[in-house]
Amino acid sequence: MIVRPPFGSSRRLAFRAIWHFALLAGSITSCASAPRAGQLTGVTVARAIPDTRLPPGYRRIVFSWEYKERVFSARGEGAARLAPPDSLRIDLFLENMNSAGYVILIGDSLRALAQDEARRSMPPEPLLWATLGVVRVTGPDTVARQDGDTLRVEIGRDPTWRMTFGPTALARMEQITGGRSEHVVERRDSTRVVYRQPAAGRSLVLTIRRTISELGFDAAIWRP
Repeated sequence: MIVRPPFGSSRRLAFRAIWHFALLAGSITSCASAPRAGQLTGVTVARAIPDTRLPPGYRRIVFSWEYKERVFSARGEGAARLAPPDSLRIDLFLENMNSAGYVILIGDSLRALAQDEARRSMPPEPLLWATLGVVRVTGPDTVARQDGDTLRVEIGRDPTWRMTFGPTALARMEQITGGRSEHVVERRDSTRVVYRQPAAGRSLVLTIRRTISELGFDAAIWRP
């Protein structure tokens, strides 16, 4: 694995400039309303949510990414390091291989470079976990409906977390507020994950290139 040099002040300023531009673009276009979520379909069933915990063992996932808004886009490469049961670090690099920042997620605690700017354009913490097929939400008013080999579950109310499970794994998760779909993560197959924020016209596509088993990680990577 190539270890990149520390994130210098010039790169930090460049990263913040990218996020400020993206947020400006979002503020210009975000007047559109999020689409209505529609009704949960299927036959009501009494069953537990499938077990989606991270499997044992340290892993590094190498992927490419592409971020788009209506008037802004960026792309590059990235790596996610996973330490079960609840630790995740994501490092992003631009096309010129300069660092585009990092995300550290431990349980439900998120730390990010240029945190105030970046957090506003990132998925909420439960949806970051959903990119890995992991469900980390709880709440009252849980409803489950079965439609063939598809299970749909709603947890909580305003926000409501709606999940769609295929035969073997989580396929989709969305955050619904006021009856509208605010954030969506779709795991379309084993190599492609799509995050969308419809009202802002934002999307982030991750294409997984390979998964590598690791013996462990230096404890320093979990410190910002």
